[in-house]
Amino acid sequence: MSESRILLYYRFTPVADPTAVMLWQRTLCESLGLRGRIIISRHGINGTVGGALASVKTYIRRTREHPGFHDMEFKWSAGSAEDFPKLSVKVRDEIVTFGAADDLEVDEHGVVGGGVHLSPTQVNDLVAERGDEVVFFDVRNAMEAAIGRFRNAVVPDATTTRDFLAELDSGRYDELKDRPVVTYCTGGVRCEVLSKLMVDRGFGEIYQLDGGIVRYGEQFGDAGLWEGSLYVFDRRMHVEFSEDAAQIGHCIHCGEPTNTYRNCINGDCRDMVLICDDCVADPSTAHCGRQECREYASTAAAAVNGSTITSG
Repeated sequence: MSESRILLYYRFTPVADPTAVMLWQRTLCESLGLRGRIIISRHGINGTVGGALASVKTYIRRTREHPGFHDMEFKWSAGSAEDFPKLSVKVRDEIVTFGAADDLEVDEHGVVGGGVHLSPTQVNDLVAERGDEVVFFDVRNAMEAAIGRFRNAVVPDATTTRDFLAELDSGRYDELKDRPVVTYCTGGVRCEVLSKLMVDRGFGEIYQLDGGIVRYGEQFGDAGLWEGSLYVFDRRMHVEFSEDAAQIGHCIHCGEPTNTYRNCINGDCRDMVLICDDCVADPSTAHCGRQECREYASTAAAAVNGSTITSG
């Protein structure tokens, strides 16, 4: 079996014809047997694709032939095309959906007016120099942060990236406007946008972790300021940077440590929640916690128990 890899990448740069880029990227990926998700807008490109090692290398080389993407950075991780259900290449208003397309200006260097980029080493140096004054600000969904985050990070109550504007405008983070704030996300793309929105709202010292959690984990593993697992939006669900990764998530039923999200037993429910192996094995505790799903789980458990008694 051939060796495979998954790529994670983005580039903020003016794109004159997003539809043409979308068609080119779709054709390129199909010809190479790649699967994944790619979003193109007038602001740039944001994607993750997986496939055979030779194919992803060819993809990088061909994609960098585009003038705006010639210096785009690609992050590598273990995985394959099978970690994605299909190939999806779309044109949207934003390459990451904050609902702020008109608030963003990009040039050939990236987002204009965003936070200062810090390498993983520079982030550690900042914390060593200024200690607890430094605030880590998680720019991911709350469910991602539940299984992994930077130590003592601020985790906004966000279900999607669209929630962040309301969070910032609520005033609950105004006390951070005079402190050094390090924004972070999986690969860096969400921080590019949110750091700009924070600067626009009067946050005075905004940084962004260059390369995101992925780059930090590659450099420091679990020996730095990161704790737990990294949630990923493919069939892997989560990745760890070492065998020493802590499990900081907890089962919603018994409270035992777990980093695994499960689908609710109720097929009509789309919620994913943290449930440990023992609780998911019992139909009565394989639910998301909502009343209708608890009732569904109880019925399912009774049916299983009745079947067991009958067969016995």
